[in-house]
Amino acid sequence: MTKTLLACALTLVAATSTTRLYAADAPAKGDAKAGKALVYTCGGCHGVPGYMNAYPNYHVPRIGGQNYDYLVAALTAYKTGERAHPTMRAQGESLSVDDIRNIAAYLSSISK
Repeated sequence: MTKTLLACALTLVAATSTTRLYAADAPAKGDAKAGKALVYTCGGCHGVPGYMNAYPNYHVPRIGGQNYDYLVAALTAYKTGERAHPTMRAQGESLSVDDIRNIAAYLSSISK
């Protein structure tokens, strides 16, 4: 019985220690206040209800209230060139990793 309790205790300690290690490795979410200061140009297209891009002609999506992880992935893809929209590519290239996290934190905190 003592060996069983000891084995259970060691398993529990190992499991919680591993979880803490993985949590420490997870990237920190950004600072919404810092992100708010960076999104001043975004509203020119993304904040206009029903706005259509001139060429190619498509609806510009609203980004306020969007999912944090999606915003980080999208902005990172524009930064690296995986997404090819010329205007967004230029915006993305100018952003640091922290800028992207901060912008995503702010935009994801806005109500839809």
